[in-house]
Parts: sequence; C-alpha cells; structure tokens
Amino acid sequence: MFPIRRLIILALLALPGVAAAQSASLFPHGDSAARTPLIPVRATPLSGQARAASLFVGKDTEGLFAALPDRTPPPPRQTTTGPLSGISATALLRSLIAEAESGADSYDAVIHGAKVKPPKRPTDLTVQQVYDWIDATPGQPHAIGRYQFIPDTLRRLVDKVGVNPATRFDAKLQDRLADELLAEAGMLAFQRGELTRRSFMYRLAKIWAGLPLPSGESYYEGYAGNKATMTWARFDSAMAQIFPG
Repeated sequence: MFPIRRLIILALLALPGVAAAQSASLFPHGDSAARTPLIPVRATPLSGQARAASLFVGKDTEGLFAALPDRTPPPPRQTTTGPLSGISATALLRSLIAEAESGADSYDAVIHGAKVKPPKRPTDLTVQQVYDWIDATPGQPHAIGRYQFIPDTLRRLVDKVGVNPATRFDAKLQDRLADELLAEAGMLAFQRGELTRRSFMYRLAKIWAGLPLPSGESYYEGYAGNKATMTWARFDSAMAQIFPG
C-alpha cells in the first residue's frame, strides 16, 4: 500500500494547479520559501501616502490604531461690534455713559456737589447704607456710583429689580441697575431696528445729564448745575463704533 500512496501523491504534485497552490503559500516555509508568495514583497518602498494607510505604522498619529482626531467643538464666538470685537455692545455703552457721568472715580464716584460724603467708598456700602447717607444729608445732591444714580431713580430701580437692601452697592449691582435703565431707554427696540440711533441717543440723554443733545447741551442744562460733559461729535462717533450701521 505504501508505494501506491506515494505514487498518488507524486501524481497530484505533478498537476499544475496543485503545484501552483503550494508555491503560492501565504506563509512560505522550507524549500518553498524561495518561491513567489501569494502577497509578494515589493522591491521598492511604498509612497508616503500608501504607508500612511497601513494597518500598523510606526507613528502614533497614523494607522488604524492611531488616536482619534480631536472632535471637541470650538468655543462659541464672542459678540463682535464692528472694530471693537470681543466686548459686548452693552458693556461698551456703559463705559461711554461712565465717561460722561463718573470719569476716573468710576463705581466709587460721588457727585462733587455733595459736601458730606458717604462714610465709606460707595462700593463698600450696602444699598441700605446708601439710603441712610441720603436720608442723613438732606439739602445736597446725592448722585452716586458709576452711573450717578439719583435717589428717586435708585430706589425705583432697586424695587423694580427686587434687590435686597442688604446687598452691597458694588460694580455688579451698579451694572445691573444701569442695564435696567438701558432697557427703559429702548435698547432692545433699537437693536431690532425699531429705533434710529439718533432717537436712541436722545433717550439716553434724557436719562443721563452728562450726555449731550445735538446742540451740545445737556437735556437738563442748567438744572441743579447739570451740563453735558462730552461733545455731540464724541457721543455720535462713539455710538457709531459701538453700533455700526
């Protein structure tokens, strides 16, 4: 039987398809290693593009098992206001009003005509302590803070917004109260295009005496010593920068 089996094997190896299959082994070994493999080795290296598509590559940034790309969404873009980018229009407008009303003293400003000043800096007082200072010093002006709130306006805004009188009269609160005045002046309607810029400027001048009318005078010119502290040209050009178009 052994010679017959050997003869069968030799006959099968003589067939072309079987011989080709053995010589084309995926993993050649022994004497067949010198023959052409099923996946031939290239004599020249692959191009850079082909190497980058390899299943396993030497660089961490390439291949099937490379780290996934960063898909973290970009941060939201800040509000831009023409050439003055990164700062909100509301903040810029507040600064313009402060330029006319309080100057360098900013949130700790007290009207110059007040002979008796508060016991501490305004930002170190509570709202109730501001009220106490007003009540204890009748007969003098009491405009206070970055936006020079007068007593009646201050009390009305505090009640309207619902501020606890024990709250400190700090920068955050002063800005919040100023924003309420801007809303009352029609800022949202202006931003929606329902008010012209000049109309909005008139409304602002009716709230803050330091802002001018086109004549250059304050809306409250001469009343309790009030006058505009900036020119109409300055007011108009600044508003055009903050609200272009």
